[in-house]
Amino acid sequence: MKKKVETKGAPGAIGPYSQAIKIGNLLFISGQIGIDPITGELVKGGVEEEVKRIMENIKAILREASATFDNVIKTTIFLKDINDFPRVNEIYGRYFSDNPPARSTIGVSQIPRGANVEIEAIAWVDSD
Repeated sequence: MKKKVETKGAPGAIGPYSQAIKIGNLLFISGQIGIDPITGELVKGGVEEEVKRIMENIKAILREASATFDNVIKTTIFLKDINDFPRVNEIYGRYFSDNPPARSTIGVSQIPRGANVEIEAIAWVDSD
């Protein structure tokens, strides 16, 4: 059965989608941009600050599903400027142990709300 996962620790959906959907043992986390869940605004400071906020938003969604970054099995990173990859990679890597998930990184022309980066994730979680 499909179950919506939602937390106030991450920004609410800005369209007709859910923060995350759990089905069986899989948690599908929608693409996150660097939105501060309190202000609803894109964080300032460029790609590094956006990635930090994104990862904290993902952490909050994982926590709501009783999971951690160790449960993440696949991520996809969308970058407005592929030249930001080294800076994004360095911050992203701080959130994973010695057993990081599979990942794809894609250069794109635009990301909602003028963001520089968006990250989505899939995690393996305990079933209800």
